Amino acid sequence: MPGQHQLWSTLASRKSLFLIAGPCVIESAAICLRIGRSLKQTCESLGIPYVFKASFDKANRTSATSYRGPGLELGLKILSQIKQSLRVPILTDVHAPEQCAPAAHVADILQIPALLCRQTDLILAAAATGRIVNIQKGQFLSPAEMGQAARKSTEAGGNPRLLLTERGTTFGYQCLVSDMRSLSILRGFGFPVVFDATHSVQIPGGQGDRSSGQREFAPILARAAVAAGADGLFIETHPDPSKALSDGPNMIPLAHMKRLLSEVIQIHQIVRKSAGR
Repeated sequence: MPGQHQLWSTLASRKSLFLIAGPCVIESAAICLRIGRSLKQTCESLGIPYVFKASFDKANRTSATSYRGPGLELGLKILSQIKQSLRVPILTDVHAPEQCAPAAHVADILQIPALLCRQTDLILAAAATGRIVNIQKGQFLSPAEMGQAARKSTEAGGNPRLLLTERGTTFGYQCLVSDMRSLSILRGFGFPVVFDATHSVQIPGGQGDRSSGQREFAPILARAAVAAGADGLFIETHPDPSKALSDGPNMIPLAHMKRLLSEVIQIHQIVRKSAGR
């Protein structure tokens, strides 16, 4: 398992497409281990870096009665178990400044959720841990506005180890669109750019008390994003998305991941060759 410096060097080198993937939320240690083990084996066979992701708390669920996760204490214990058992780096969301320091004891990457990407105190607290920070672009922001979020981490927070993630832009009610120009704009800030293929096909509030999604379009957007220059992909996956406790409608089935990754790796190699990288 790479250390923090080695992990950042790998992600920032842009030599290989990297994958951030796992379930939306921690459902159990067993399901996380199953998903993480499968993805690690797939990524090792394809020769690409892998980061396991899962949330200990989904604080932005549509309904107050929806499953949020095991919480900070138990969630971090499970993530620590995943890290030690599988020897993979870990990414998890943080929703409040006070979560950042304890999460950083386990996670290699702290993620600022899209709806919180303008929360200055949260970004500064994440940056202060010294961990890599992944800021997801808000659905309500233009890509150019993400420069301000980046500067909060790098200048005010003093942490230059930053990833920027595109995950769709609000287009009317309950609809997101992916503008591939955004990847080039985000790349212009000088940080590795990630495309979130599964949240980009989410339909917020599409089922009334929960979000819906169109998972059939996630592979299409993933291929397009890599062709447009994405350095990494963020994908939520599950052995049976219909039974997932969060974001099932936009998840890619775990059994489909190897084929998709094989396809996007070929695209990435063509893009690198044409760009002379």
